[in-house]
Amino acid sequence: MENEFQKLTITQWAENDRPREKLLAKGSKALSDAELLAIILGSGTTKKTAVELAQEILVTANNNLNSLASFTLNDLKKHKGVGEAKGINIIACLELGRRRKEATILEKPKITCSKDAYILLQEHLHDLPHEEFWIINLTRSNQVINIRQISKGGVTGTVVDAKIVFKTAIDNNAVAVIISHNHPSGNNKPSNEDIKLTSKLREAGKVLDIPILDHVIYTNNGYYSFADEGI
Repeated sequence: MENEFQKLTITQWAENDRPREKLLAKGSKALSDAELLAIILGSGTTKKTAVELAQEILVTANNNLNSLASFTLNDLKKHKGVGEAKGINIIACLELGRRRKEATILEKPKITCSKDAYILLQEHLHDLPHEEFWIINLTRSNQVINIRQISKGGVTGTVVDAKIVFKTAIDNNAVAVIISHNHPSGNNKPSNEDIKLTSKLREAGKVLDIPILDHVIYTNNGYYSFADEGI
């Protein structure tokens, strides 16, 4: 019975035991070193699954990733089932891991006022000849998670779907958001439509417990902040 199980391919395993499916369901931290290495390998041999091949490789490195990182391409190719392409994949992934350790952790910007948001949006909205609508996703301490485009329109407007706005916030685990759109005309005053949209999104945010902290209307020469103006 044990021999029969060992001959099973990964695709015959229970779905929760397959490395890729396990990563999707539980996250990368739930996988063992061998399972992660198996994903990099992509496949095993006719006699070994990718996980078994990964285990074999790790044994020769004393189950130590630092030792594995010192392996040359020829060292890796000594294992049946590891050709040049798979060996290069392993070396490249381990090198990325090494560089990550050495990389400086960048402090995410924090929004403390409307001007901070305006400066942050310059890269995305400056000099645009058409309107775009963007969202800044924030943590509980108002640190920026990311900035995402919601829609792109014409010279006089862009369509904004509230469902997409808050789906973007939820998908990025935002606790609060700042919304923004630009006025290519240079007029930073809100239109009636801008005010109605802001009110609509603000009420939706209350229901979802994702407050909209501000709506910034961007122009090349300045901005309008709904929060600063009290509306």
